Amino acid sequence: MPLTPQGRVLVIAGSDSGGGAGIQADIKTITALGGYAATAITAVTVQNTLGVTGVHPIPLDVIAAQARAVLDDIGADAIKTGMLGDAAVVETVAAAIDHAQKTRTGGVPAVVDPVMVAKGGAALLAQAAVGAVKSLMIPRAALLTPNAPEAAALTGLTVETTDDLRRAGEALLAMGARAVLMKGGHIDGARVVDVLITPEGETTFEGERIDTRHTHGTGCTLASACATGLAQGLPLEQAVARAWNYVHEAMLRAPGLGRGHGPLDHGWMFRK
Repeated sequence: MPLTPQGRVLVIAGSDSGGGAGIQADIKTITALGGYAATAITAVTVQNTLGVTGVHPIPLDVIAAQARAVLDDIGADAIKTGMLGDAAVVETVAAAIDHAQKTRTGGVPAVVDPVMVAKGGAALLAQAAVGAVKSLMIPRAALLTPNAPEAAALTGLTVETTDDLRRAGEALLAMGARAVLMKGGHIDGARVVDVLITPEGETTFEGERIDTRHTHGTGCTLASACATGLAQGLPLEQAVARAWNYVHEAMLRAPGLGRGHGPLDHGWMFRK
């Protein structure tokens, strides 16, 4: 797939030394889908498929400087945010998103993945920062991509069924998000149902649950794939549909690496 004139994605997120999630998964995804990835790293994590054993935050001024350096030279057609860590980082990233709006006619859509917990259970967002995400990131989100536990934390609602996903999604719209992709992987059932909710209605994406331990980075990958589509000028529903299919196939083709939650095959499109 050739690089499009509008395919620049600035990713503001943490680094995953294991390469399955975070900045590494974001870059792989954006590249595979024909976009151009630039980054502002918020933290360096020490992790592999067995879990996170260290988190080293990047200084706030360095995070801001990375984002501004990209925006003021290369530019961005979309922004994707991932691991933010604490309230001060949330404030810094919100300011970067605001700065981005001045760099491109029509603004720069932000895909906000409200990362809170790693696949292995390690906390990636301080509890005190949840309020900052609610007040600063959700209103700036062209697309918010929470899983069920994240949606529950952000709304205070119980999220255990697909109908619960819908209720939480409507609540997140009311909090300021322009669209919400409610991910159903944590909802029990033989089939996984994700629900894209906008003020105009909803679109569902449904498939058989894949019986695999290789699911590390699925959230990062899906959000980055959505951001790439928006950066390339795809309508929201089309961007999400392409992203959903890309992640589904990447899970099916997972290379089987590691002894824990293994990574996806982000490069499967090159081997079709």
